Amino acid sequence: MQRIHISERSNLKESAHEHGFEYIAGKGVPGWNESAYYQFSLDQIEAEIETPAQEIEEMCFEVVDRAIKDSSVLNRLGIPEYFWDYIADSWTNGEKNLLGRMDFSYGADGLVKLLEYNADTPTTLYESAVFQWEWLEQVKEQGLVPDTSDQMNDIHESIVEAFSALRTENVIHFACNQSIDDDKETLDYIKDCAQEAGIAGCSLGMEDIGLNDHTELTDVNDNVITTLVKLYPWEWIMDESFGQYIPACGVKFIEPPWKAILSNKGLLPLLWGMFEGHPNLLPAFFEDDPAAIDFINNGDYVGKPLLSRQGANIEIIRDGKTLLHSEGPYADNPRIIQGFHPLSKFEDKYSLIGCWLVASKAVGLCIREDNTLITGSDAEVVPHIILN
Repeated sequence: MQRIHISERSNLKESAHEHGFEYIAGKGVPGWNESAYYQFSLDQIEAEIETPAQEIEEMCFEVVDRAIKDSSVLNRLGIPEYFWDYIADSWTNGEKNLLGRMDFSYGADGLVKLLEYNADTPTTLYESAVFQWEWLEQVKEQGLVPDTSDQMNDIHESIVEAFSALRTENVIHFACNQSIDDDKETLDYIKDCAQEAGIAGCSLGMEDIGLNDHTELTDVNDNVITTLVKLYPWEWIMDESFGQYIPACGVKFIEPPWKAILSNKGLLPLLWGMFEGHPNLLPAFFEDDPAAIDFINNGDYVGKPLLSRQGANIEIIRDGKTLLHSEGPYADNPRIIQGFHPLSKFEDKYSLIGCWLVASKAVGLCIREDNTLITGSDAEVVPHIILN
């Protein structure tokens, strides 16, 4: 993996506005940085990113299969008991999932290490699938990269194909917290993909969802919701006033309920417990596990809440001292302890490798840079190319 400086596109301002992004003179597009790109060989992409991501996805399925048969695991993850059978049924019935993004640290030895799995509400989707691809096409046209350059980027086509496979004539509802811009923009793009697949969609805020006398979920026009594509964490849904009615409401959810297991950072110690020593995993333990105490006393580690978003409430400990700590609203959450594996650093930027999965297939790459070892909400997406 190389980080290579490049001039920005001559038409970046126009391109940004066409895609609904802000452009600031002298600074570019917030959340996006095309003053550099990352270069990989095809073998690096296939052997060092795509294959490990695919293998970990299969391992995650084994974790889900174990969890639904062992209530102590679901309890450990903080999932309320009234959701247990609902989650189990969604798995045994083969309910399909749509999106996820595995975040990796990329080592100098070519080994990626899984840091976490954004299996329920991943963002930076549009930047990865559309804006990054357009960047590649235009920098090739402008002679800024070789015209044989490619990308790991079948994200858009894969989402459209996944919606086509639903074969539904019903209107699908799309809901999120519409006050969170990233979530709204991501969900709008997912809805566009569904429409490209010939599926009619209706957008609403989570606060607009109601409950009728038959305990069915309804929209603002009292239409019954049959399929809901949500960009809203399962743990938040469980805390909603209608949460207790979800298991019996008859709605098909995307992401399905079993994704609540994979979107929980408790997945990391579960993976380590089942596949200890796997080259793409880091040691991980629940904080109150005796093994975690030994690990804390003998090594560098990272503390993470079971449930958190955008790098909040993460603590990095090195040599027994706090190296870095991020603020956030999840400080009271139970934590997991994970081995420390530093992000690759180029100049003053730390890079996080995100591998997109659509319908459980690794199809795209997203690289985000931040100024610290904790990738937060101010991180910037940096495009990539494949060049042999």
